[in-house]
Amino acid sequence: MTELPSHLRTTADAYDAVAVLYADLVRDSLDDLPLDRAVLAAFAELARDAAAGPVAELGCGPGYLTAHLRNLELDVFGVDVSPVMIGLARAAYPDLRFEVGSMDALDLADATLGGIVSWYSVIHAAPREIPSYFAEFRRVLAPEGILLLGFFESGGGPVAAFDHKVTTAYRWPIDDLAGLAGEAGFAEVGRMLREPREGERFRRGHLLMQAQDR
Repeated sequence: MTELPSHLRTTADAYDAVAVLYADLVRDSLDDLPLDRAVLAAFAELARDAAAGPVAELGCGPGYLTAHLRNLELDVFGVDVSPVMIGLARAAYPDLRFEVGSMDALDLADATLGGIVSWYSVIHAAPREIPSYFAEFRRVLAPEGILLLGFFESGGGPVAAFDHKVTTAYRWPIDDLAGLAGEAGFAEVGRMLREPREGERFRRGHLLMQAQDR
């Protein structure tokens, strides 16, 4: 991977520093989240039906969600900007493929993926950077490929930064994020909003989108 821009280096270094603790915290995090599992299952069914290519989890961290997607019968691999996270993922799931890389400059040919999961992985991108991320997602997705976005929802307020435990992150109005994805060439398939559970601060947003023919 080429040298990272400073804002991505900040994110990578922050996650490198907490990788082991983070992996311990999230390893079983889906067990008590039936709505999250449901939207992941819906994504998996749509991606299987589209049959447009493999699935990439972008911002895969220690790989627990990549493994969950594999268990949903997807041909899946993971990409993350943090080398330490990728090392943990490879150690925990040696049967899966994990690569160090940046979501806004993927080492993939055009239209090669059937699906992308971005599970709380664009949350650290400044608002002005989001269109370039979505443009890259659209570039590598085949027509009719499926995109799943998971993010912190703003609860009726505007996009706003907050003090994420690892590094600065942003909460988004779900309509605004859906609009930016639409401008990049995606059509909305469905959405799910989940209220915060005990120990969570913010509403969670989920968008299922489909890549449109250019």
